[in-house]
Amino acid sequence: MMDRGCYSLRSESMEIEIGDHGRSEAMERLSSHMATHNSRLGGFYQLQPFERLQAVRSFDGLNEEDLRQLQGGQGALSVERADKMIENVIGTYNLPLGIATNFQINGRDRLVPMVVEEPSIVAGASYAARLVREGGGFRARSSAPLMIGQVQLVAVPDAIAASAAILAERAEILALANRQSTSLAGLGGGALDLEVRSFTTSPMGPMLVVHLIVDCRDAMGANAVNSMAEAVAPLLEHLSGGRAYLRILSNLSDRRLACAEATIPAAALARGGLSGAEVIEGILWAHAFAVVDPYRATTHNKGILNGIDPILIATGNDWRAVEAGAHAYAARSGQYTSLSHWERDANGDLHGMLEMPLAVGIVGGATKVHPAAQAALKLLGVQHAHELAEICVCAGLASNLAAMRALATEGIQRGHMSLHARQIALAAGAHGTEVDMLATRMIEERRIKPTRAAELLLELRQEVIV
Repeated sequence: MMDRGCYSLRSESMEIEIGDHGRSEAMERLSSHMATHNSRLGGFYQLQPFERLQAVRSFDGLNEEDLRQLQGGQGALSVERADKMIENVIGTYNLPLGIATNFQINGRDRLVPMVVEEPSIVAGASYAARLVREGGGFRARSSAPLMIGQVQLVAVPDAIAASAAILAERAEILALANRQSTSLAGLGGGALDLEVRSFTTSPMGPMLVVHLIVDCRDAMGANAVNSMAEAVAPLLEHLSGGRAYLRILSNLSDRRLACAEATIPAAALARGGLSGAEVIEGILWAHAFAVVDPYRATTHNKGILNGIDPILIATGNDWRAVEAGAHAYAARSGQYTSLSHWERDANGDLHGMLEMPLAVGIVGGATKVHPAAQAALKLLGVQHAHELAEICVCAGLASNLAAMRALATEGIQRGHMSLHARQIALAAGAHGTEVDMLATRMIEERRIKPTRAAELLLELRQEVIV
């Protein structure tokens, strides 16, 4: 594994207005691509939402129920089902679900579902994936799905003797842990090892912390790991002579890593009078800024997670746990820094790498409870959790590339401008064609503000009345 991370760019082509004829041509092009499961879907943005949904179905053979769940609306997540998921339920809350296109990962094309409210993330990831495609696509790999369960022991009379006693009973402790999840052990996973860490000082005094190393297979593993930690705590108390307090997994899953690499030909990065070499120079300076400055690195890494979180939400995974682990991993050297690494290779092309903890699951939890999450996993076509982690880390690298390319060429705000203007128009009360008319005017005036949107809407409606 490597030891080496934001906003995303809206594709300039998305600003083109088209009519029914353009959509028809786009649908014809997409039909031929879908037949070969090619995620390079030129013109996908030109379609209406329902047409995109049908195109997605053609790509991966989803049935009508799957489409209904992806589309949302009545019944996608019933209040009755939601009431069984969390406490004090009064309803459900919808977010946009988009599809990132152009992804080719380890030679296989993928359409990537993303649930997110921020403009330009889906478009940016799709555009970056198209650039990466020109260099052969993403290359991804992942480590074994190992998670850590922690048992905190305090008031231990002799830390050295206690550590030796615990390690001597390693086999018994692991056997006890594995009895809590025989199904996991039966799949080749379960508690594999343990280690003892000693902290001689803390705000409350010394403590021992025992780590259970658990292979969670295709589950995220929180429930299984927590159950194991609870089960072995009494035995650890007996062996150490101390008292067990916390018994819980760690979200710093630094033994469960996913890694993505990509090469982007310099020629593919040329833009608006800038050569590919000049764009690469700007990207490398942006990366260097994030390497040395935690203030920049925080936003830089947030942009990586812009590409990852939407997939985690779409598939019912714990995005908060992944975020916590990612930021902790970014600070593992003692200084918070970039999660990604970018360089110019021997051919003068741009090469990027991203390695980070990615504890995800495709069984258990919301992935099996939320109908839309099940449909999203079906669309992705993943059979194992490590595949989902590899897709996520590729999307993170794509989002990072899109952001740095935008910053190095035109700046972030221009990329956000069109969708942001539409959001402002909607918030002002615009409907139908009014939305695009107001957005266009505000962009032309470079005054994308709620007060201006309200003024323009009033003017527009008065013109209609007259």
